[in-house]
Amino acid sequence: MPEVIAVFIPIVFTLVIGIIIVTGIYFHSKEKQMMIEKGMSYEQMVEFLKTKKNPYTWLKFGIVIMFFGIGLGLGMLIDNYTGVEEWVPFLIFTFTGLGFIVAYLAERKFEKEKQQ
Repeated sequence: MPEVIAVFIPIVFTLVIGIIIVTGIYFHSKEKQMMIEKGMSYEQMVEFLKTKKNPYTWLKFGIVIMFFGIGLGLGMLIDNYTGVEEWVPFLIFTFTGLGFIVAYLAERKFEKEKQQ
C-alpha cells in the first residue's frame, strides 16, 4: 500500500506547483487588466508596479530559511545526543519564529536608514 501512495507524491507535487504558477500568472494579468481599465498609461503602470515591490523580500526570505535550517540542524543534533525526538519540531518552530522576528527587525532597520 505505501508503494502506491509513493507513486502519487511526485504527481501531486507537480500538479500543486503548476497550479501555483498558473494562479500567479492569472492574477498578475488580471491586475494589469484592471490598471488598463482604470486608464493608466504604460509609464504609470511601470511606476506603480515598482513602488509595489518590496526590495527586502529576498532578504527576509533568506533570514527565515536560515533560521529554519539552524533549528532543524540543532534539533537533529540534540535528538542524536539525547534520544528525545520532541526537540526537532520544537526547535524548528522556535527558530523559524525567531527568523521572522529578525527579518522584521532587519527590514525596519533598513527602512529607517532609507528614510533618513
